[in-house]
Amino acid sequence: MSATAAVRRIGARRAERRLARRTGGIGVSGRVAAVLLGIVVCGALLAPLVSPHAPNAVDLSGAYQDSSGAHPLGTDASGRDILSRLVHGSRTALIGPFLVVLISTLLGTVLALAAVWFGGWFDQMVVRVVDAVFAFPGLLLAILATALFGSGLPAAVVALSVAYVPYIARIVRSAALRERNLPYIAALQVQGVHGLRIALGHILPNVGGLIVANATLAFGFALMDLAGLSFIGLGVQPPTSDWGAMVGSGMSGVLQQHPQEALFASALIVVTVGAVNMLGDRLTERWEARS
Repeated sequence: MSATAAVRRIGARRAERRLARRTGGIGVSGRVAAVLLGIVVCGALLAPLVSPHAPNAVDLSGAYQDSSGAHPLGTDASGRDILSRLVHGSRTALIGPFLVVLISTLLGTVLALAAVWFGGWFDQMVVRVVDAVFAFPGLLLAILATALFGSGLPAAVVALSVAYVPYIARIVRSAALRERNLPYIAALQVQGVHGLRIALGHILPNVGGLIVANATLAFGFALMDLAGLSFIGLGVQPPTSDWGAMVGSGMSGVLQQHPQEALFASALIVVTVGAVNMLGDRLTERWEARS
């Protein structure tokens, strides 16, 4: 491939990316999922403005109230407004998975690009390390981390970030390796373009769609894992509101025929994870269609 053809190929790919950004390309289901996630994010950002009560305001005389004008979703065992706690709980429910995905995606992408570019023994070493960590269940690693460093969101986020790195690195490495072997990369090398510039300026943008798609899917898994840790008391600690913790604390209400807290918190987890997975699937299909 000539240098001119290589430049044309790069320009065509960039034009395709601009067109995809303008048209969306995620279908009706992807747009519905994006709207649902947008509502959840807006609720988290505007929690103090949209919640009718303070999330930790205790009123023991008003425990387990049914839906009313003052408490649209009822109250929990301590008389706290469930709607307010759900709205404020969306903050911890979203920030934890976001940090997990951000850290693991950055580390996984750097490892994958370095392994693909340098190849040889370095690539083999990265693959072996990634496989070893991948074989260790992420949730178990998070439980061990909280046992060593104490319960709470920071330890769980760090542990899950480490556990998710192999998931991101394996997928990015596979796509980057295919891109690395295309003729236009050789043409750029012949022109004397620096390897780091090729990796960051050409390989990374061309696999960026896949990275975003898999980061979106990883967000859903991280949300479930962190909610599970909070459910068993190893994640977000009371009285901080969190969806997983609300499911756990609401189990006593279920036994007393007051399932509101656990029911609504579980429903939010299911809807949010379902929307994230749907959006991730559409983004993956879009990337595969363009590849």
